[in-house]
This record gives sequence, structure tokens and C-alpha cells, in this order.
Amino acid sequence: MVTNTATAGIRPVLELHHAVKTFGPVVALADGTIEVRPGEIHALVGENGAGKSTLIKVLAGVHQPDSGDFRLNGEPVAFRSPADSKAAGVSVIYQEPTLFPDLTVAENIFIGRQPRGRGGMISRQAMRAQARELFSTLGVPIDPDRIAEGLSIADQQIIEIAKAISLDARVLIMDEPTAALSGVEVERLFGVARSLRDGGAGILFISHRFDEVFGLSDRITVMRDGAFIATHDTTSVTIDRIVREMVGRDISALFPKAEATIGDTVLEVSGLGRAGVFHDVSFTVRAGEIVGLAGLVGAGRTEVARAIFGIDRYDAGSVTLGGAPLKPHDPQASIAAGIGLVPEDRRKQGLVMELSVTRNATLTLRSSLARFGIIDGGRERRTGADWSSRLQVKTASPDLPVSTLSGGNQQKVVLAKWLATDPTLLIVDEPTRGIDVGTKAEVHRLISDLAVRGIAVLMISSELPEVLGMADRVLVMREGRLTATIDRADATAESVMFAATHTTGSAA
Repeated sequence: MVTNTATAGIRPVLELHHAVKTFGPVVALADGTIEVRPGEIHALVGENGAGKSTLIKVLAGVHQPDSGDFRLNGEPVAFRSPADSKAAGVSVIYQEPTLFPDLTVAENIFIGRQPRGRGGMISRQAMRAQARELFSTLGVPIDPDRIAEGLSIADQQIIEIAKAISLDARVLIMDEPTAALSGVEVERLFGVARSLRDGGAGILFISHRFDEVFGLSDRITVMRDGAFIATHDTTSVTIDRIVREMVGRDISALFPKAEATIGDTVLEVSGLGRAGVFHDVSFTVRAGEIVGLAGLVGAGRTEVARAIFGIDRYDAGSVTLGGAPLKPHDPQASIAAGIGLVPEDRRKQGLVMELSVTRNATLTLRSSLARFGIIDGGRERRTGADWSSRLQVKTASPDLPVSTLSGGNQQKVVLAKWLATDPTLLIVDEPTRGIDVGTKAEVHRLISDLAVRGIAVLMISSELPEVLGMADRVLVMREGRLTATIDRADATAESVMFAATHTTGSAA
């Protein structure tokens, strides 16, 4: 392990060495090894399937390892349940906290261990006072008397952190805590995390986002294929090195964009507008071209895509596909004309989670797979298997619910569903959000292959490296308007961010 000079020589508060966890014939954790020191933020990175979730569940007492050495403050421990873990001072802050919605903030923090007053009665005054003190320590103004229902994910996470502090937690595990947060909320959470670190807590932080990992952590541990690969001091390692250790290839392979022949205009959007949402949006996408639609959250990118596809109405302008007017507010007409839409939220808008992988991959082909109104099960299975094979969907069985797949493989199923329609235009909204770096490269390869085949691609992304690495042209939106069109050769992080944050500039 590479040493961290800030905490070098300090005994780890948490140690796990060579932990193994199997589920039948499946080895979920082959060598779970990590050390978290007091007063550090330690990032844990790896692809989906690398073993991160299993390792966290071992630390949290959800799973018991088959073998390995687990210690807290140098003493061996064996957690039999999450209650054991919490009692020992290890708390997990999940991406989506589970508070009791009908209880107040203070009641959620102290549930099951409320402070008592005279006669053994619950002292609500003491409970509120202690909750206020916790939030004061965290530097976050949350009303202890506020009902939990309706609170933002960010506030719910802060409440979970307050609960952990009230339990005297010395190790906090933050599992993808920023996935549903805005930029301001992320900064507030990071401020709290740094404050806890400075107070001596050990924090284990799991994230797919390299800017967060490098901006927040003191050390980074890499896992691959269920095993420990390396631990580095953050200041002594590069993103390129981390990627190589995670996936076994260079960062340049993350954006495998092949040269494609740019053809005639496929999509033409002219003067598109919707009151209060977006205004006078005009652009084209040509065959074989990947056009990136960039901008800050709330700039109107997704709303424009939904209007083009026909999910939402627009008040002004027109959309043509292949020179023919596209019927507004009619998704079925858009599909029939040759448009596919991979939505931003694959779980809620792109998939039916309880249905099988096969059925999800063929949802857009229901009519063609039916005879006399009855689905031909054999054709459905063959078609689903064909597309799953083409996109290398990893599943134990295509008959399993799509909810059993990793995020990256779920995204491949959504892509399969639309590619099966043989589209001339594919709109992909945040195509790699929430998936690991290795699967991102596979999705990027698929998108590049589509362009090589002559399909026009409109790609919405909040990740600048993705936009710069994949787009032939970059369209930038700000507050519902196009502010710039930048050719690939001229596109830089600085030029895109300037157009996304300043009113000057023009779309061409």
C-alpha cells in the first residue's frame, strides 16, 4: 500500500484483510482488503461487479465473510447483523436513505432510544435540543420539528449522518451518496464529510465519479473482479493509473470513437419553443454524426429531447426527419418514423423492472412478434437472445427480471430495445450515468458503432469528458437557449463551460 503522510503511522480504525465471500458457486469477494484510518476520507473504486457492494455489506454486518481478518481499533470483530455494526460504531449512509416519513427529523434521529425525562417519559424538548446541537456541529440548518416526508435526498442523508454521530460512529461508509444530488447539495455534503474527517472520523467513500474521488479523498483503494488491487495516496496517483487498475486498459480507451462518414441531414429542428422551458432552439443532426447536447442541469436539454420525440408538447417551431415533417406530441409517430429515445432515468422510463431481460429487449417489437394478437414466445426469446448477445448483456439467464442486472447491463437492454427498431435517429440522454468506467467504454463503443453504420445520434450528457470524447459537434444550452455550436476540433472544457455559463455566443 502507498502511504499517506497525513495519517501515516496511525493505527487504522477499521481493517479488513483477505476477506472471502461466496454465494453457492459464485465468488462475490475473492480478496476483500481495505484499511480506513481515523481522520481520513478513503475512496473505494471499481467497476460494477468488482466486489465493492459485497465488501460494504461485510463491513455493515449484512453479510458474514467465509474467511478473512476483520478488526476495529485493532481488535477482532464478527458482525452478525447491521445492529452489531452500528453498535460498534460503523454506519452506512446509502444513496437513498430510508427515513420514517410520518415522523419528525428529531424522532428519526433518536427512534428507539429517545431521551427520557421525569417518570421515564420521552423528553421531546431534550430530543429537539440534541438534534439542534447535532445539526449545529454539522453546520446545516435543518428544523428538528420538520416532518421527514418531502425532504430532499440531500437533507435525508444529512439526517442519517446526524443519526450516525449521535450513535458515536467512528466509521462512516458513504455509498454513492451524490448520485441524486445537485452541485450545491454535493458541495454541502462534502463540507460535512471534511468536517467529520477533521473531527477524527474515518470515512469510506464509494463513487464512480473521478472528480469527486480526487477532489475529496485522501487515499484511494481499487478493486477488480472481487479482489483488492492497490491503495494509493490521492496526491500521488493519476486518473489514468486508476482506470488501468480498474479495467486493465488506458483512459484513452474510454472513448473508442471510430471515424464515421457524415451524410445528409436526418433531423432538423427549427425555432422550437415551449413557454417557460426552452426558446428558439434550432439545429441539425446528420447521418453518421454524433451531436452532443451539453449544458448545466436545468438548461432545458432533456426537455428539448422529449419535445422532439413527442412526449411533451411545444408551442413554436417544427421538427423534420429525413425532410418530412414529424407529427408533434405523438411518440408512436416518432417511433414509426425511425426515432429511438434512451431516456435519462432507465429504471423508471426505459425499463419495466419486474419483466424479464428478454421481454424488455423486445418491448418495441410487440406487434411484429405477434400472430393474431398473440406473442410468439419462441420468436421473442430468439430475438431477445440475439440482441442481448450483440450488446454483450451479462445475465445469468435472459428469463430473469431486468432488475437483477447491474446498471450498465440495464442500460444495454434499453439500447437493445431501441436498436431493434432499426432507427435512423437515436436520442440518448445521459447514456452512462451511474455505471462503472469499464461499462461506460462499452456503451461508448456501441454509440460509435451506430454512427459508423450511418445512424444519426443526439447525445445529451452532463459529463464533459464524454461530450468532448464522443461528439462530432457540441451544442451548448443555457437557460433554455442554444448559446453555441462548437466543432469537435475546437471543443474544449473551457469553451463548453463558458457557453454554458455566459449569455454571449451564438448557435450556428
